[in-house]
Amino acid sequence: MPYFIYRISPTRQLTLVQSFAKFQEAKEAARALRASQEPGDRDTIKIIFAKDTGEAERLLLTPRERQPSEDD
Repeated sequence: MPYFIYRISPTRQLTLVQSFAKFQEAKEAARALRASQEPGDRDTIKIIFAKDTGEAERLLLTPRERQPSEDD
């Protein structure tokens, strides 16, 4: 399964940037993208591991449940 890099806007619009077979390559590319962002750019760069773009987008748009902390 490939690693996908997505740019996510503040309005939750997803833009596929690139895909990689190896995590290390995806991590380096994501770091480079984050470093090249303009100071006012509010987009988020995320890496997701999925079988295809449809699954990747579904996972990115699905809200995750809050994990209880020790204080809860």
